[in-house]
Amino acid sequence: MKLASRLLLQSLAIVTVMVVSVVVIIDHQIHSSITDQATHDLAGEARLLATEWKPGVGPDVLADEAGVATGHRITLIDSTGRVVGDSEFDGPALESLENHSTRPEIAAAREHGVGSARRMSPSTGESQLYVAVKAPAGFARVSVTTRAIEEIFSRARSGVIAAGLISFLLAAALALLFSRAVSRPITELRDVARSIAAGERRRHPPLSAPGEVGDLADAIYRLSEQLEARLSALVAEQSILSALVETLNEGVVAISPEHEVVRINDTGRRLLSISRPVPFGLDFLPRETTLRNAISRALNGTETEPEEVTIDGDTLSLTASPLVNGGAVVALFDLTPIRKLEAVRRDFVANVSHELRTPLTIVGGFAETLQDPDVPAERRAEFAKTIFYNTQRMQRIVDELLDLSRIESGHWTPRPGPVRVADAAGEVFGRVAEAAKSKGIVLVTAISPSAEVVYADRTALEQILLNLVENALRHTPEGGRIVIETAPAENGVEVIVSDTGTGIPPEHLPRIFERFYRADAGRSRESGGTGLGLAIVKHLVEAHDGSVRAESTVGAGTTIRIFFPTVTNGPVS
Repeated sequence: MKLASRLLLQSLAIVTVMVVSVVVIIDHQIHSSITDQATHDLAGEARLLATEWKPGVGPDVLADEAGVATGHRITLIDSTGRVVGDSEFDGPALESLENHSTRPEIAAAREHGVGSARRMSPSTGESQLYVAVKAPAGFARVSVTTRAIEEIFSRARSGVIAAGLISFLLAAALALLFSRAVSRPITELRDVARSIAAGERRRHPPLSAPGEVGDLADAIYRLSEQLEARLSALVAEQSILSALVETLNEGVVAISPEHEVVRINDTGRRLLSISRPVPFGLDFLPRETTLRNAISRALNGTETEPEEVTIDGDTLSLTASPLVNGGAVVALFDLTPIRKLEAVRRDFVANVSHELRTPLTIVGGFAETLQDPDVPAERRAEFAKTIFYNTQRMQRIVDELLDLSRIESGHWTPRPGPVRVADAAGEVFGRVAEAAKSKGIVLVTAISPSAEVVYADRTALEQILLNLVENALRHTPEGGRIVIETAPAENGVEVIVSDTGTGIPPEHLPRIFERFYRADAGRSRESGGTGLGLAIVKHLVEAHDGSVRAESTVGAGTTIRIFFPTVTNGPVS
């Protein structure tokens, strides 16, 4: 039941009790007043009658005349109690009336001068009010039926009841207004409190309520403001914390005391291959022994030292720490890139050492041989030529390593601009024309009219084409062909270098752009290759935001496709 209804019912109950109490009290007082007034009036008539009852006046005649005049029953009683006159009885009937000396009103009048009584009349059979006064000749009594008094009392009671009913209705209306006036601000405060509890912190209670309700509204208003400020600060802090956790390169997993994962950042999801929404049980984490043991120790209050663990092929550094109020937090750091870099470094050192060891061994061996004075002059010239060739080879390896290091470290930045591919191809073919002629290899340029210009660094473009053409010359047999062509592509131009060489087996294609990687290592070294040319090509192309890919068929040749994006137009170089 609503507050307004409860207040109204309680108020009506109080009003009802009060109205009924007032009506009962007034009813009793009115009844007493009417009875007293009637007794007083009858006593006055009896006194008047007593003064008229004188010697020589017939009592029965006096009683009859007075009865007619007053409309009441008049009885005259001598001092012995015998009825000597009665307005309602005459003759034999009068003689037959009982002696009244023992009647209460006569006994009271004899003692106090005035007496009254209310009883059923044995002579008339009706309830009567008797009032008697002491007279010189006896007692004068006046009586009236109580029916007349009750009629007066009934009319007065009807008025009282009507007044009580009107008062009740007015009080009910006032109680209704009161209950609404009291309940409205309390109901509003309740709704505001519920809204605040539901998260609607900007809803404030009205401050116009009177008295203690107004004080309560003011207190709730201040409470809502403080709550809003604290929640805003908490949300801001939570937002910062979430942003920090989500931007960490480490995976973070928070576990509750109930052994549920209650928070995990994106890095943690990626490292543990988890997509379930939180919270979820520990059973959904990878079943890796080291991980489970670390979580178990942390949940038991023991912090773990960093450990390496392998999950789904990734090497992770794992640390688990207990939380103050129970639970644990697990930190995961991906060591896979570091381990790959370490492997690349080891491979690089091994490859460089291997590439330099062979020419150094040759140079050292032939230099030692040249120290022998018995070596013929023609052999000396041959040995010197071999030493010079291997020295040049080592120089190329070092130069290309320096170029590659400079590109990868960012110390070299391309200066792109519009370049005619035909001009760059002509420059490159000019450098290798003699070598191509010696092998009978045909050099062809096929430039598409819709793809004549690329947006690139001219020097870098020429180096790209030169590395690819030299690589093609080394792997293309006599009588072959090398082609530089272009083709339009979406948002750019594709430069294609193809040959009719020996081709590359499919299992080697994904790795040909790695440093020192050779599909046929022995043959590449014999032809003077360093194993760095394609790696340099890839880095130069990617520096232009382009891409490179290789297609090859064993025995049919290789095609290298280079994509240069179109950036802007400018003066062609």
